[in-house]
Amino acid sequence: MSEVVYEETATMIAAGELQSFVPFGREHCRNHPNAFNLQLRELQPASELWSSDGAAGLVGSLQEVSLQERERECWQLRKGCKGDKEEDVEFVEELYTAGNVVVWSQGSRTQASNVYKAFTVDSPVQQAIWCNFAVPQNKKDGKMEQTVCIIQSSCVNVHTVTGKDFISPLPFQVRDNVWATTFGLLLERKNTGPDCFYREALPTLFSMLHPLDEIAPVVCKPAGLFDGSRVQYASDSTMKIVFSCSQPSIVVSYDTVQGIHTVWALRKVTHDERSTVLRCPAEPADTPLGLMASGFLTSHFRNISRLDSPGVTGSPLHYSALHSHQSRIVTSSPGLHSRVHSPSISNMAALSRAHSPGMAAPSFSGAARFNASFQSLSPRGHHGLLPSPNSTVNDTMLVPEMEPIIPDLCMEQLWSETVTAGCHREMSGQASKVFLTSDVCENRYLCFLVESHQQLRCVKFIESNDSSQLIFASVTSICAKDAEPLQNIDAMLILEACGSLVLYTGITRVSKVFVPGLLSPTFSMTNHIPHISTPVENVSTPANTGSRHLQRLDEVVMPSPVSEMRGLTIKHHEGSFMEDYTFQQPMPFIHALRDPVCNRVTLELNSGTMMRISIPEIATSELGEIHTRSQTHKYFCVLVKWYNIYNAPGGPSAHAEWNLFKCFPILILPLSPVIAAKKARPSDGGSDEDWDYLLGSHYHRQMTFWPIDSPSSPSLKLDSSAPLFPHIPALFYVLHLLYQELQLDELQRARASSLVCLLQQLARDLQLDGYLDQYWRDYPSLISDFTETKIGQMQRPSFLRPEPPCVFSWLSSCLRGEEIPPFPYLPGICQRTRLLVLSYALYIAGDETATSTDVSKYLVKLAAGLIVHVFCDQQRPVHMSFVNSNSSNFIGLGFTLKDLESVPFGAALPIREAIYRCREQPCSDWSEEVCMLIGRQDLTKQAHKMTLAKSKASVGSGLSLEPPATTEADEEEDGMSDIIQEVTGLIWSQDLRVHEVRRLLQSSRPVRVSVVQLPEVSDHEYIEEKENKLLQLCQRTMALPVGRGLFTLFSYHPVPTEPLPVPKLNLTGRAPPRNTMVDLNSGNIDVPPNMTGWPSFHNGVAAGLKIAPASQVDSAWIAYNKPKSPELANEYAGFLMALGLNGHLTKLATLNIHDYLTKGHEMTSIGLLLGVSSAKLGSMDMSITRLLSIHIPALLPPTSTELDVPHNVQVAAVIGIGLVYQGTGHRHNAEVLLSEIGRPPGPEMEYCTDRESYSLAAGLALGMVCLGHGSNLIGMTDLNVPEQLYQYMVGGHRRAQAGANRERHKSPSYQIKEGDTINVDVTCPGATLALAMIYLKTNNRSIADWLKPPDTWFLLDFIKPEFLLLRTLARCIIMWDEILPNTEWVKSNIPQVRNDIYTLGTFDPSEDINMETMAQAQDYITAGACMALGLRFAGSANSDAFDCLYEFARTFMKIMSFAEWPYVFITTTGLSMILLAMAMVMSGTGNLKVLQLCRFFHKRTGGEMNYGFHMAHHMALGLLFLGGGRYTLSTSNSAIAALLCALYPHFPAHSTDNRYHLQALRHLAVLAAEPRLLVPVDVDSLKPCYALLEVTYKETQWYDETTVELMAPTMLPELHHLKRVKVKGPRYWELSIDLSKEIQHLKSILSRDGVLYVKLRAGQLPYKDDPQGWKSLVASTVNHRNSGVRAFKPEAIATFTSEPVLVSFAEFFCKTSEGMKYKEETLVLFSAMLYECVTQECPEMLPTYIAIEQAVGALQQGDLLQTFPLWQLRLVVELWDNRVLRGAADRHDALLTSEFLPVMKNMVDVMLDGWLKGKDTHYVCRPHRHTQASEEFTCAFLKL
Repeated sequence: MSEVVYEETATMIAAGELQSFVPFGREHCRNHPNAFNLQLRELQPASELWSSDGAAGLVGSLQEVSLQERERECWQLRKGCKGDKEEDVEFVEELYTAGNVVVWSQGSRTQASNVYKAFTVDSPVQQAIWCNFAVPQNKKDGKMEQTVCIIQSSCVNVHTVTGKDFISPLPFQVRDNVWATTFGLLLERKNTGPDCFYREALPTLFSMLHPLDEIAPVVCKPAGLFDGSRVQYASDSTMKIVFSCSQPSIVVSYDTVQGIHTVWALRKVTHDERSTVLRCPAEPADTPLGLMASGFLTSHFRNISRLDSPGVTGSPLHYSALHSHQSRIVTSSPGLHSRVHSPSISNMAALSRAHSPGMAAPSFSGAARFNASFQSLSPRGHHGLLPSPNSTVNDTMLVPEMEPIIPDLCMEQLWSETVTAGCHREMSGQASKVFLTSDVCENRYLCFLVESHQQLRCVKFIESNDSSQLIFASVTSICAKDAEPLQNIDAMLILEACGSLVLYTGITRVSKVFVPGLLSPTFSMTNHIPHISTPVENVSTPANTGSRHLQRLDEVVMPSPVSEMRGLTIKHHEGSFMEDYTFQQPMPFIHALRDPVCNRVTLELNSGTMMRISIPEIATSELGEIHTRSQTHKYFCVLVKWYNIYNAPGGPSAHAEWNLFKCFPILILPLSPVIAAKKARPSDGGSDEDWDYLLGSHYHRQMTFWPIDSPSSPSLKLDSSAPLFPHIPALFYVLHLLYQELQLDELQRARASSLVCLLQQLARDLQLDGYLDQYWRDYPSLISDFTETKIGQMQRPSFLRPEPPCVFSWLSSCLRGEEIPPFPYLPGICQRTRLLVLSYALYIAGDETATSTDVSKYLVKLAAGLIVHVFCDQQRPVHMSFVNSNSSNFIGLGFTLKDLESVPFGAALPIREAIYRCREQPCSDWSEEVCMLIGRQDLTKQAHKMTLAKSKASVGSGLSLEPPATTEADEEEDGMSDIIQEVTGLIWSQDLRVHEVRRLLQSSRPVRVSVVQLPEVSDHEYIEEKENKLLQLCQRTMALPVGRGLFTLFSYHPVPTEPLPVPKLNLTGRAPPRNTMVDLNSGNIDVPPNMTGWPSFHNGVAAGLKIAPASQVDSAWIAYNKPKSPELANEYAGFLMALGLNGHLTKLATLNIHDYLTKGHEMTSIGLLLGVSSAKLGSMDMSITRLLSIHIPALLPPTSTELDVPHNVQVAAVIGIGLVYQGTGHRHNAEVLLSEIGRPPGPEMEYCTDRESYSLAAGLALGMVCLGHGSNLIGMTDLNVPEQLYQYMVGGHRRAQAGANRERHKSPSYQIKEGDTINVDVTCPGATLALAMIYLKTNNRSIADWLKPPDTWFLLDFIKPEFLLLRTLARCIIMWDEILPNTEWVKSNIPQVRNDIYTLGTFDPSEDINMETMAQAQDYITAGACMALGLRFAGSANSDAFDCLYEFARTFMKIMSFAEWPYVFITTTGLSMILLAMAMVMSGTGNLKVLQLCRFFHKRTGGEMNYGFHMAHHMALGLLFLGGGRYTLSTSNSAIAALLCALYPHFPAHSTDNRYHLQALRHLAVLAAEPRLLVPVDVDSLKPCYALLEVTYKETQWYDETTVELMAPTMLPELHHLKRVKVKGPRYWELSIDLSKEIQHLKSILSRDGVLYVKLRAGQLPYKDDPQGWKSLVASTVNHRNSGVRAFKPEAIATFTSEPVLVSFAEFFCKTSEGMKYKEETLVLFSAMLYECVTQECPEMLPTYIAIEQAVGALQQGDLLQTFPLWQLRLVVELWDNRVLRGAADRHDALLTSEFLPVMKNMVDVMLDGWLKGKDTHYVCRPHRHTQASEEFTCAFLKL
């Protein structure tokens, strides 16, 4: 008996990690803290409540739970499909159902389970499953949406992981289960009544492809002669689905009558099949009524009897208010989930699903079409619930036709069980469990468990060549009580009838599974129940069936005698029925298996408890896995045997896997020692085998290198019948290549030394002297006396060459430039060999095709099964070259820095050198992996696309960009606290100009009203004086927000849960000395009505412009910011316009836009129209066009109803048309806008007020539509646009109105008498600017001459001076290229006749000349020319342009100081324009001179300084500090158009003035802003820093190619002027951006706050800490007389490098400390190494230096057990020799310096020479040589 027990144990494997299992959902439900309290208790009986409270406790709640209630709980587990990271591989999800609750939980071995989602529904849950639905996108196959489907009696609740909820009503009762498939859900209709009511069988199988789709019948296509493969509806009520699968897409059904299983392929129905079914319905053969009308049945598929409907039997379902929130569908629009591919769904169905919370009651449009009874003849017509027995065909034809439901899916029969003639009916029962599994040879099986017969049937299947069809092959039956698949290890676990667990892979038995903690059935039955009363005849399972199938495999696989095993199995089986008759069994046994996930499965015990076990993997260590992967199909038995030996109970632990494998080949090779792995034994006594086992242990071999056949080891015998006998040479060669692979991995080299023992034994036996010689050279300690056991002459394969392949020898030959044969490698195993060989070919041999096309030249691939494919061998001349882009080829090979660290130092040195060269001059467009490889973290970080503002939250302590601490608490409310202080602190580090700008632009605090009370002034008059003074100051305060919006542009990322903070517009004052409040509402003075309307609008715009374009803003947040009080409506209107300017208004829902416009609030309409137009700039969006056209009468049909649209809204809409159609040259809009410039005033005061602003808007809009087109206005020649505009500009007879608007202007105005002439005062500004924008930058001289000021006094007197400004501006920007930044050019625009007075003195007194008019004309012309100069050089910071403008500004200020009214007004206007021009040129630079001018004007509040001038001056201030210095102005056509709209040189006189120009247009300047600030950020500290940039300009007609140096952070010039931007050394690693190829890359950097990551070189300090560079590590070498190493202090290393490796090395190896093990010379040596690594910027070389030192030290010791270090030193020396041959240039780039290598080589030569002279000499000289070697080593470093 003991022998049998031993054999059984020997063929067992041990399962691991036995754990008790309780579904997490059950615990969650028990601990549920009465979430729904009493309401839930009213809805549910007490027995359904799993939670407990009060004194009842857990016991009370469990007493309420009856057996039936407990049966309702069910759960399923699956492998988590959300984990992308490596640690999430063992992620497990559980879906638990009990009562009305469904709990979806997640957990893993390393993380406790937690609830992911929990659902409570209103009726008991019948089933809950996971299902993926396809969401079509862009008319293609869309993404899969993960959902949980909860099936109730009347509906299906679908909950997606993204938070959407759907409820689909069920039109029928569902049979047992709902099935998840690739396409969606599969539903079986429950047959509630006999089908004899129906003339033909109704469909029983339906599909639902999406919760919003209609449920459609499924079509089936049976195979066979009788059916003729006819397509028909799946209407067989005897067919029952038992399994569905997604990959492959199959369904398994069971025929309850015939008792057979059928496999169907589930796919989309084809067009032909669909039309066949709809045209010709299926009908039973015994239908007496004959052929029915075509389409009759299909039109009534919806008309299944109401008896089928779940809503009939019970009372109507009421959804409680408590749960209604769970039933509501999240989406608000029915179109959001409407399905493209399902035409059958009606609009009403979609609508009802989208909006009705009570979805359980079937709606007629959706589910009722299934339920209308088509066969009824009751008095209620077709609404009858019961069928009438007298129904006839004619009666049913009266029912109204409905459209047929189009089927979506088709089931095509693939395979069916064969029924043999002699089988009993009861032999075929329904499968209780179906699953897919595969074996280790990747054969796939469909297995179904027929539990009634305890049989598992495995059907093998394969895919056809085109993967379109599955081909089913043989069927194998296995005796099994239960079974579950184990996907991870390609196996399945079977519970035999006797209670034993057996592991199978496919249909091959591997071994029994021993569960620790559960006693084996063998022992439990034989020990406790000696007498078994159950006879063998009663056993219903044919026990011999399985044995018949497995007999052949058992003979091959099982080491034990098969007959004894079979006999033992029958004994177990006899005892297995003890559970039915005996109740006193003390031992638990396994009752069932369930819930397999990966390699874990749950055991259900007879006691009801559940235990979870894991089945071991095939291999756990990396080396063992490599070996097993090398096996092929014919070694299948070997793999099984290995699995049994390794996982035997009581076998070795995981760390001993390699030691066991090393013995394993000897077991299966001919040389079979008697040593085997130690097994668990029944006896505790010792034996001789224990001593033998100890002698064979890994520990013993480590302590003594004993040969395998030494006298103490057991004897060897030759066994030619071993499984791998014919393959010994091939196996040896594979192991040899693996040995070469392990040599290239420092971490695996110890295992290589283990493998070499086996290899040298095999080499000796195979008489391969070359290989044996190599092993002995690698490991001299292996040389010993051997008694050889020779294998007879075997057939050697062709690839087994006499010369052993040695990877180090190959690399050495490559370095010497010799001809190199291809190196053999095994795909998937020798990856490192492949990487090294190809890298050397790429870098050393200079073959750029090595990684792509010419792999065969360097590698010989050994394919699976050891079939050799030797590629062509021709060699090209070997040469050395280097290309920068090769680093990306390294990445293509799969290189990472982690791999390189484990490559031996000699082999890795050439690759490190290649990487070092790439690091010096990388391309900025290299991928993130390449940048990581070459050690450029700055480039790697650049790929993460982080912005400065966002990084406040995302980096935490990273960029740490907090605003500075403020002195006053309320300073944060000024709306300017979001400017990034660290950046502005670097740009303007010498002063506090940003704080000064904040002080000038803040409007949230009371102003200081300082008025001295004279003695003669009464108190009442004094109060009036103070209030008048406050009114003057308020004119300035109200103008501040326009400038503040520009200053804080795009500086804030709002929090989606908080409203946008809007600073208050404070119009109160404080009077010193008592700080008394001064208010305008006291009634002492007259305050203009609606004075704060537009200032509030500007304040809202300023607040909204803070929001950065990259922020997370949605429609809900925009609506959330809507204020409650109507006083803030103007602010909100401005906020909407700002959202349009920064691009967020496109996210506002159309419904909200309609809601805002219908309110009729003027400001809101203006802000909204301008906002959406700005957001859709140049898009010609039709929806926005319709929106704007409603507000422009000229764009409406003539017969349309006249709408009362406010004038300012019309102006905004006209500008909106210009923005939406900017640059498109749209004919119709251009024609309408051209006529609108000269729109005459109409009757009844129509178009009579503020006509100037409308005409100007029409002109600006026309200019934008035809922007820059010049004379190329295609299709507009008949409009004569330039001539018409010229007429509007100079006047003349009015032309007749053409087109549709002729009738509108028939009646003349009753108020304004203009006659037939054009009113130039109204039309001139718009026409002038339209002409300027149409011919912008075209240099069209003929048009420009129209705009020249006249050359005679007489004509000059006819033109308004203001219009001369516009004409000069227009003329100059047309002649764009002639604008020059000097005063001569500005003065050249003044008419010659004016200059003649001063130069020639030719003044004729007889001419009636108004000198004041002439002076005004000169000033306006000068201002216009300066304005053009500002536009031409906007954002360029051109010093010549600035000096020219500053000179004119000083001139105007001198004139203003002595000018009198009204001339002071003209001078102030001109000065304001020049100030704006200067601000445009210096935009974003914060120039101090301009700031001083702005501050000067800020202080002037009295006299002529009205609201408009303050607006101009503070706009100039905002432009000067645009976006806090991060933005500047562009000079593109679009930007110039926006600036012309925003800076129109006629500013409002007071805060409600919109007569000449709509105030809202001032904010369009934002459209001209572009980010051009480049901010270097140190990649280590994540803080902004200074860095030197080298910017190269392209060559132009004005200057040659020029290179300038800029200290960043700096504003870059416009990118189209630049050729290259380069980060210059020596402080930082260089980085070059070539704009000819990478302009988009630079644009993306600038758009993300301009963050350019830079990396500080080691040994350097940032410019902020060391401005002159005198403190750097290299500079200290120059300052000291000693060498750099002597002056170097390791403790200061942290200042010069951020590399943690170097800092730690200095801390632990370069300092003297107590208990130090190193001598002083060693410390100096380490310091020298550290200094070298820091100064040469190669910290990765530190391990190489140390490895060289250790290698030399090993030579000194003389205890050289292996020659590996010598190989590495040889490779290093050969690389250096290679560099010497190539010349001094390449020597300079070498990583190891010239002084160090010869010294090192000399030391090695001396030692090797000493070895040759004799061992005694070596040992005598060793101490002296050690000291000398250390000194020479140190000297080598000190010479650097």
